[in-house]
Parts: sequence; C-alpha cells; structure tokens
Amino acid sequence: MTVIDSSDAGKLPHYVREGAFDPYEIERDADGGALKVHEASQLQLMWWRFKRHRLALISGILLLIAYLMIVVVEFLAPYKVHTRNIDFIYAPPQSVRLFHEGNFVGPFVYGQKMDLDMTTLRRNYSDDTADVQKLRFLCQGDPYRFWGVVEMSTHLVCPAEGGQFHLLGTDRLGRDMLSRILYGARISLTIGLLGVATSFILGIVIGGIAGYWGGWFDTVTQRIIEVLQSIPSIPLWLALAAVMPADWSPLVIYLGITFILGLLDWTGLARAVRSKLLSLREEDYVLAAQLMGAGSTRIIGRHLIPGFMSHLIASATLTIPGMILGETTLSFLGLGLRPPITSWGVLLTEARSVSAIALYPWLLLPVVPVIFVILAFNFLGDGLRDAADPYK
Repeated sequence: MTVIDSSDAGKLPHYVREGAFDPYEIERDADGGALKVHEASQLQLMWWRFKRHRLALISGILLLIAYLMIVVVEFLAPYKVHTRNIDFIYAPPQSVRLFHEGNFVGPFVYGQKMDLDMTTLRRNYSDDTADVQKLRFLCQGDPYRFWGVVEMSTHLVCPAEGGQFHLLGTDRLGRDMLSRILYGARISLTIGLLGVATSFILGIVIGGIAGYWGGWFDTVTQRIIEVLQSIPSIPLWLALAAVMPADWSPLVIYLGITFILGLLDWTGLARAVRSKLLSLREEDYVLAAQLMGAGSTRIIGRHLIPGFMSHLIASATLTIPGMILGETTLSFLGLGLRPPITSWGVLLTEARSVSAIALYPWLLLPVVPVIFVILAFNFLGDGLRDAADPYK
C-alpha cells in the first residue's frame, strides 16, 4: 500500500493499492487470523460468532472443566464418599492457611477441639492453634477402585498423618462435604446428559415423522403433546417417581429417573422439529432428493435434520439445566435418587429442616454448584443460540 501526499494544502493523503484487486480477499478476525468467510462451513461460521460471546465462551470452558473433573473425582476428593470421622460430626469448614505466628509454613489447617454443650447437646468446635497440620499433595489416602476397575489410593490432597481436613465441613455422620459434593457432581451432571439424549431421540424421531409425513400421525401426536404440556411438570414428576418401588437397586432408580426426565421433556423439541420440517420439506433440494430415489428416512436424516442441527445443539444446552433441577428437586423431596447414590439433590436432603440450616449452614453448600452449573448452561445456550442464528 503506497501513501501519496496531496500537493494541495488542506487535502487529506489518499492511499493507492499497488497490487490488483482480489475479489476473494480474506477477512481478518479480532485475533488476526485468516477467515475465508466465503469458503467457511456452517460450523466454522457458528464458531466465529460464538467466540465473540465472551460470557458463553467462559461458561463453556468452565463446564468442560467440570465434566473433566468428574472423570477423576476419586483422585480429586480428599476422602471416599462414605468415609466417616465419628470424632468430627457436624464439624464446621476449616480454613487453609499459609502463615503460622508470622512464619511461612506452607498450606496447613489448624486442628479442631470439640466441646459438647450439655444443655443444648450441640457440638462446639474451635481451632487448636498449637496443632499445625500441614496438608499433603499427591499423597496416599483412602483406597478406592478407580471407575470400579483399578485399585488406587492416590489423592490430590490429603490431611496430615493423624489429622483431619474438612474444607467444607462434615455432615451428621462425620462425612466430608467436599468429597461428597465432588462425587455428587458425577451423578447430577451425567443425569442431565442422559436425559437430554433420551428426549432428543424421542423428539427428533416423533417430530420428524409428524413434520415430514403429517396426516393422522401428526394430528394424534399434537394432541398428545398438548395433553402432556397442560399437566404441571412437578406433580407429574412426583407421580411417576413414586411409582418406582423402593426395593429397586440404586442403578435401576438412576436409570428410571433419567428416563422419566427425558420422557417428559421431548414435547417441546418434537414441536420445534415438526415446524422446521414442515417448511423445509417444500424446498427444492428435497424434491431433487425424492426424484433421485432417496427414501424418506434418508431425506430426513441426511438432508433435513442437519440443516438445523445447530439449533438443536443450542436447545440441548438450555434443556440440560432443567434436567439437573428436576433430579435435584425429586431427590430433595425424597422421591428421586436415594442413598447410597450421592447427588447434589441427595446431599440437600440434609438441609430440609430449619434447625439444621440455622445450626449447620454449611449443609446448604451443595446448592452452590447447582446454581453455577445452571447459570453456565444458560449462558452457553444463549451464546450457541445467537451463534446458530443465520440472521445475526
């Protein structure tokens, strides 16, 4: 690019391109990377628009970290999920410190002393500043079977030998709250994914058939959807969850709750798929596929559904929070998952009484990850929805 100064005063300099004009000149994004917009696929365009939504990008990264953490939760948790310390029942959270009496000693916690109030029978804990318990990292602690297969005992952080480390306190049985919240994340986060998978299969199949073929199947499906959507969701969840026998194994109950959440959430997706297929089936490329001998299943699966898959992905991220809240609600009311399965909803059953909350407020801590995960999924869904919108 050459700058040519004007000889006349008061005139601005103008620029002359030295090379020939390229009609396919690439654009540059904010990071300076080359973006061939005219050659980009739909997923690339969606990714470029999604990166501009900073809050959604950060939420996606945090959710990715959360789902990676549940893979190695046994390593991250200081204790096993059911490990009890009967000497520290309802112990308050301990603070991690670095300095003792002005000297740097590394991460440590003070030991705790317990006094029993004989009037109220309440356990009162206080820090024993003379008992400095240094934390150990990449240490040997409670043995566990990693994913039920490999025998291991390595943990990221462990208490000092003969000491205790309860960063978020303990419950009524002396079990570490931090470890139980980490183990509960595995159930609460995966139940949303499995529930969405169930609802997606039902919604895409039923909505696709109703939208492409129509006829009596479409009429019957719409009436069923209207009936299901007219029933309040929470009483319906409670009724279906109460049907499951109490003597079922924890795994069967987990799968049953997942199926119930997916079974009741497919109606909205089915209507969205139906309305989209009603408009897309009139396009020229559908007629071309029919003239070439393509069957209805191939047209729906290879030509119609991929055309708005980005919108389905965005709606999935907005559906998962509802699944997580549904499981938490059912478990909190005692009709969902039951011990020994540990989920965030099961942990919150410890805080159902006002007296427990007033005396031991740390029992409400499992609600914190629920709030953050729900917000992160909502922000991620908003970003994906905006990125998938071709008119933005």
